[in-house]
Amino acid sequence: MKTEANSAPRRLKDTLYEHFARIGKATSSPKRLEMLDLLCQGEKSVEELALHAQIDCKNASAHLKVLSASRLVTARREGKRVFYSVADDSVCDYWLATRTMAEKRFAEIDRVVKCYFDDRETMVAYDRDVLLGKARRKEIVVLDVRPRSEYDRAHLPHARSVPIDELERCIASLPRNKQIVAYCRGPYCVLSHQASTMLRERGFDVLRLPDGVLEWQNAGLPLATSSSSLSSKE
Repeated sequence: MKTEANSAPRRLKDTLYEHFARIGKATSSPKRLEMLDLLCQGEKSVEELALHAQIDCKNASAHLKVLSASRLVTARREGKRVFYSVADDSVCDYWLATRTMAEKRFAEIDRVVKCYFDDRETMVAYDRDVLLGKARRKEIVVLDVRPRSEYDRAHLPHARSVPIDELERCIASLPRNKQIVAYCRGPYCVLSHQASTMLRERGFDVLRLPDGVLEWQNAGLPLATSSSSLSSKE
């Protein structure tokens, strides 16, 4: 019986699946996945990524080299600094699909989330369209507590930028007669959790939105940029 082991079709298949596996190998590190998540929010320098991922710059550069070799990220140099971005939107789609599959497969994820985010009663209860309508009519204040550069790249329509490290000194400018909805980078980002805790301690009516820009975009809803132009996922 003739074997396919050395046939041309077999070699073709082996080569193709080898290339497919490169993506899995590149994203087999938790830190590299975290970096992709961060880069889906916008371009960042090696130093910024190292700071957010809580690793040193040497390790960050090594991880980024792997992601770059698999063509998941691109780099540009500005003087002595190197800035990285995702190669295109399909990288963010891949990250969301990976995260969603893990959520469905591993009950441990939900347990970890419940241990940290123990204030689920303060999560936004109404759907995205209702939220958008309330924000448009100025019935609520939507607060983006991510860094300003991420807000400038893309944010929820009608959202106000108050980075978490500026929230303390900006509290006096927030209205007390309206509900505040805080959001950040998505369901596993702690920034909106920290912001909502701080605001509740000061007497504000505040809810936390589990969505971030990626979730909003993935749902086909509009996003705004710092120039107030709107876009939606094709």
